[in-house]
Amino acid sequence: QVQLVESGGGLVQAGGSLRLSCVASVRIFSTYAMGWFRQGPGKERDIVSVISWTGESTYYADSVKGRFTISRDNARNTVYLQMNSLKPEDTAVYYCARSRGGRVTTTPADFDSWGQGTQVTVSS
Repeated sequence: QVQLVESGGGLVQAGGSLRLSCVASVRIFSTYAMGWFRQGPGKERDIVSVISWTGESTYYADSVKGRFTISRDNARNTVYLQMNSLKPEDTAVYYCARSRGGRVTTTPADFDSWGQGTQVTVSS
């Protein structure tokens, strides 16, 4: 069973930055694409960003493009989400997820393991 543990959430003012981390307790981490999703109050869970197993391919939702950066360290079984220029509408619980394959996918059903989430709150 894969365990994903997110950290780095918190309260920040608009325009600020946060860096989320997700550590996977799995022997083979490097062969899977990893993604970040978020769920705001009263909203559905939406995809934020995905990174391929090599780190060479990435996807960003239009709402975060140019502000967020996804990266991974396969030696540490960790994926990161650097969030800059945060806006109140970025307020959400952020979830880390592991894909079944190594390529970038934007289909939530392609992700088979999920973390518990970390709260990000951006004040205006």
